[in-house]
Amino acid sequence: MHEVLIEQKARVKLPTRFGEFVMHGFSSLSDGSEPVELAKGDVEGKENVLCRIHSECLTGDVFGSRRCDCGQQLARALEAIEEKGKGVLLYLRQEGRGIGLLNKLHAYELQEQGLDTLDANLHLEFEADERDYFAAAQILRFLGVKSIELMTNDPDKVSRLELYGTQVTNRVPVEIEACSHDRRYLQTKQTRMGHLLHVTEETGKNA
Repeated sequence: MHEVLIEQKARVKLPTRFGEFVMHGFSSLSDGSEPVELAKGDVEGKENVLCRIHSECLTGDVFGSRRCDCGQQLARALEAIEEKGKGVLLYLRQEGRGIGLLNKLHAYELQEQGLDTLDANLHLEFEADERDYFAAAQILRFLGVKSIELMTNDPDKVSRLELYGTQVTNRVPVEIEACSHDRRYLQTKQTRMGHLLHVTEETGKNA
C-alpha cells in the first residue's frame, strides 16, 4: 500500500472513435508489465471517478471474438467515460485472467472438449483467476484519484482493489447481452465465480 512500484514512461493524446483521451504508459517494477491508462477530464484529487479496470483480451478486444464479452465491455466503458466527460480506464496486461495468451488458447481447446472456463484453467494447473490489481491501485494513486465508481460485474475485483487501499464507493454494472457463443462462459462466471449477472439458458446478459 505504501511502496511505489510503477513508473510513468509516456504521456500522449489519443483520439479514438469513442472520443479524445490522454494515455499514460507505465512500467511495473514488480512484474515488468506495461499497463496503460486512458484518462478523460481532470481526475486529480477527485472522488467517485468513473473507472474501468480492464484486463487485456487480444481475441475479444482486437479480433471481436464472441467467445467472451471483453471487447464489448471495453467499448461500453469508453463510451460511458466519454459520455460523462470524466473518468479513467486502466488496461492491464493480464491476458486470459492472468495465464497468458497461449495458455488461454489451450484453455479454449479444453472448453471445446467439454470443460467450462473455470475447469479449463484448473486443468492447466492455474488458479481460477490469476490476476492481480496492485498496479491498478498504484496507477490510481499516481493520478491522485481519491475514490472510484468501478465498472465491473465482479464483486471480488472490488474487494481485491480495496486490499491495496483503493476506495471504491460504488459498483457500476457492465452487462452485455449473451449470445450462443458466450452464454456458457457467462453462466459459469455467474454460477461458479460469483459474478453478478442475469444469464439464463436462453437469453441473458454478461459480466
